[in-house]
Amino acid sequence: MNRLYRILAVAVTLLFGAVAASAQYGPDKSGVRKGNRAFDKKKWQVADLQYRRALLADSTSFAGNYNLAGALYRQEDYDGAAKSLEKVKGQAEGSAHASDYWYNVGDAALQKKDWQAAVDAFKKSLILAPDDLDAKENYIYAKLMLKNQQNQQNQQNQDQQNQDQNQDQNQDQQNQDQNQDQQDQNQDQQNQDRNQDQQNQDQQEQPQISQQQAQQILQAIQAREKETQDKVNKEKAAALKARQKDKNW
Repeated sequence: MNRLYRILAVAVTLLFGAVAASAQYGPDKSGVRKGNRAFDKKKWQVADLQYRRALLADSTSFAGNYNLAGALYRQEDYDGAAKSLEKVKGQAEGSAHASDYWYNVGDAALQKKDWQAAVDAFKKSLILAPDDLDAKENYIYAKLMLKNQQNQQNQQNQDQQNQDQNQDQNQDQQNQDQNQDQQDQNQDQQNQDRNQDQQNQDQQEQPQISQQQAQQILQAIQAREKETQDKVNKEKAAALKARQKDKNW
């Protein structure tokens, strides 16, 4: 946290210097001069208003757009600052303060956590001013944050891939289980159908008899039972008579 605070503090200081220097470019408009005085007094909103008045008179004013970016930056409107800087990109690249311009573009990108844009901007600033230690520190910091962001994205992508793969595997297993359950149900139904068919066939093959035939069969069974009973009774009587004779003797 201390390093980040120091980098941003340096960035603010350099941005202030760049803004002051930029007042030299373009016509000496009253709005720009008034805006610069308000800027020096840290009256950011007043400076903002004066720079916008200058741009109403000349929308292509380098000093008006560039200094407006500084006022917006101080009000933490980093998107607005970046847009104002974009409007003077062509003019800034050919000026003596091109390195400061790219530094400020990088600084606004840092505030928005647009690490790739910050890396690109500070790199261009360093090409123009290789000895700028502040730009080097911010460049290194932006590269570190970009790497961390990329690592996090890669990890998130890997986690998402793993999650999708697990979901696919779970879905495949559920489909397999459902298919197996359906096969088992079909097999059970087939077995039930075969058993029912066998029962129907057995019933069809069983001989059908009339009531009269059934009565005759019943009478025949009863007659055989009576004959058997009479035979048993005769054998018992004969055995009893034999025992009585043996006793009398």
